[in-house]
Amino acid sequence: MSKGRRSPALVWLAVLPVAIVLSATGRAGDLALGEYLSAECVTCHQISGRQVAGIPAIIGLPEEAFVAMMDSYRRRERENQVMQAMAVRLSSEEVAALAAYFGSLKPSQ
Repeated sequence: MSKGRRSPALVWLAVLPVAIVLSATGRAGDLALGEYLSAECVTCHQISGRQVAGIPAIIGLPEEAFVAMMDSYRRRERENQVMQAMAVRLSSEEVAALAAYFGSLKPSQ
């Protein structure tokens, strides 16, 4: 497996605790806050939902997957210095809000 890539089983192991917490608490991210915070994200990640120049699409990403990804950047398990720096400065509430906002959007055709 190439460096920086995770097996699907490892991804599910990372996502499962987040899904359990979200379902147990019934709490989801604040869409309005997520929309506000997204301005910085979409300077690199395309609001169209398309991957451009190797920068992955995050539009329509399931909330649990978004949160798990950001947590793995916080723990420096995923290698990308820009994303690591972005992730560590966001609170859990802000990550949940971004996850809710981007998860609510659909990629354009």
